[in-house]
Amino acid sequence: MEYRKLPGIPNLLSQYGRAALGSVPVVGGSRDATSLPAKGVEVSGVKVDVTNLAAYTRVCGLRLGDALPLTYPFTLSFPLTMQLMLDPGFPFPAMGSVHLLNEISSRRALRVGDELSIRSHAENLREHPSGLLVDVVTEIRTGDDDEPAWLQRSSMLSKRRTSLSPAKDAPRPPRPEPPTAEEIGDPTVVKSVTESQIAEYASVSGDRNPIHVSGLGAKAFGFPNVIAHGMWTAATLLGSVEGEIPERARYSVEFGKPVVLPAKLGVYARRAVAAGDPAWTITARNPRKLGTVHATATLEEL
Repeated sequence: MEYRKLPGIPNLLSQYGRAALGSVPVVGGSRDATSLPAKGVEVSGVKVDVTNLAAYTRVCGLRLGDALPLTYPFTLSFPLTMQLMLDPGFPFPAMGSVHLLNEISSRRALRVGDELSIRSHAENLREHPSGLLVDVVTEIRTGDDDEPAWLQRSSMLSKRRTSLSPAKDAPRPPRPEPPTAEEIGDPTVVKSVTESQIAEYASVSGDRNPIHVSGLGAKAFGFPNVIAHGMWTAATLLGSVEGEIPERARYSVEFGKPVVLPAKLGVYARRAVAAGDPAWTITARNPRKLGTVHATATLEEL
């Protein structure tokens, strides 16, 4: 894979303006839904802003230290993901796409004083029962690393019918009965999530997608109100197991129902019960409607 070197981290706010323009068919042109960008993008010499890191840990409920939280590099690298999604070769528009899955592999901790080289590329375009799915793979290195210290695979979904979609007249499968409180036990923690918290995360992360910061913007995409960022939820889940996270770790998150604000979030962190299970399984649920799952994460040692 060839990479195009960028002079610095792109401005995410201006990228959203371009993404909004690109979602208008007459202006943005058509996407063929079959291609991927021919080149990746990379930026070198990236330094961590400690003030920003402190604000991030505060709004996500994480500890501030010399080692970066597993999820923090996502905020540094997301503008590269957007750069790829704005490329005319990307199979679908950035606006309206859904972050379905995220997997982070950390081979060693990234630290505040490190100078980072970040590169991203798109791969593995495929059909999904709910649409088209593509992976954006991001690697972060320091110094002369042969292998990335931090590796992420973000799976982005464009909703549409595919050959894997159920027939329109197919009967819907019955909904499973929601678990009872006795079956899943007490939550590890219950968090209140407010619009002001998510607005702060939007400011810290730079991700001011309208669905997260504007009631009107959220309604335009079919949500009753603004929703929490999926990666805010992913970071918040990690806070329930801090002190138990190995340096060499894989953290995988599957996103479910959006967290519509304001909300209560029940976090259920459970240790492995059988050999071969991930060290931790962490689930975010609506504590009043236990069948509503917002995210399910696993944490394991590499």
